[in-house]
Amino acid sequence: MTHLLDVDGIPRPQVERLLELAVEMREARAARRSPDLLERETIATCFYEASTRTRVSFELAAKALGATTVDLAIAGSSVGKGESLVDTMRTLERTGVTVAVLRHGSAGAPWLVARETGLRVVNAGDGAHAHPTQALLDALTLREALGTLDGARVVIVGDVAHSRVARSNLHLLGTLGARLRVAGPPAFVAGFDAWPGVEVATTLDGALDGADAVMTLRVQLERDAGSGISSVADYARAWGITPERLERARPGAPLLHPGPTNEGVELSAEAANGPRSLIGRQVENGVPVRMAVLATVCGAVA
Repeated sequence: MTHLLDVDGIPRPQVERLLELAVEMREARAARRSPDLLERETIATCFYEASTRTRVSFELAAKALGATTVDLAIAGSSVGKGESLVDTMRTLERTGVTVAVLRHGSAGAPWLVARETGLRVVNAGDGAHAHPTQALLDALTLREALGTLDGARVVIVGDVAHSRVARSNLHLLGTLGARLRVAGPPAFVAGFDAWPGVEVATTLDGALDGADAVMTLRVQLERDAGSGISSVADYARAWGITPERLERARPGAPLLHPGPTNEGVELSAEAANGPRSLIGRQVENGVPVRMAVLATVCGAVA
C-alpha cells in the first residue's frame, strides 16, 4: 500500500487493520509517546482547495510521527504562474519530498501524480470523487459508537451527488457490513439507486425510520449544487436535521457530519451540539486515522 487514493476495493481485513492502528496511534498520542516512525520522511501537504480539518490533522499526524513537513502554499507558489500539477509535484520530489498529501478540485488528480512521479500519494479529496481518510475516520467513529457496523442501518442525508465524502463512505461502510440508505432532493440522490446495496429514500421521515446512525451533508454550492434545489431555506425546511426529526431514528442513534457545518441549513444548532452529535469526535479521530494512513503508506508498520 504505497498510496491511498481511494477506499473502493480495499479488502475488509486491511480496512480493519487501519482502524486498529488508528486506535493504537490515538492511545500513543494521548500518552505523549508517539513513535518517530517517519523521521526519514518529508511530507508535503498540497491543498489546491480550502481546508481546515483535513489539512491541519494531516500536518499534526506527520509531525507526531517525526516527519519533516512542508505546507505548499498554493497562492504563493508557481501554480499562479501557470505551472502544471505534475510539474509542481515533480519539483517537490526533486527537493526531497517523499509523500504528497493532495487535495485537488479535479477528480483523478491524485492518480495522475501517483502515475507521473515517484511520490507516495495520499488523496485528501479530489473533486466530488473520493475522500478516503474522511471515510476511515467516520468508520472508526461509527464503529466505536455502535460496537459493530455489521447490519447497522446508516443513513446519509443531503447533497450526496456532489459529495466525495458520501461516495467514500458508501464504499467503505458497505465493506464493513453496514446497510446503506441515502436521502435528499431528487437532484442530490440521482443515480444512487443503481449502487449495489444502497437504498434511496424520497422523504426525510422515511430515511430516518429505523436508522442506527445518521450522517448529514453540507449543500456544496461551490460545486453547482444550488441548481438542484429551489432555495437553501426550502432545503432546510424539508431536509434539515433537528432533534425532533432525529426521534424517528433508533434511540440514541448518533449524528455525524464531515464538516464544515452550516447550522440552520443541513442541521440545527441544537442537533449539531446535542447529545447525539459525534461531530467533535470525528474531528478528534482525524489525527490518529491520518497517522495510521501515513505510517502504512510509508511502510513503517506491518
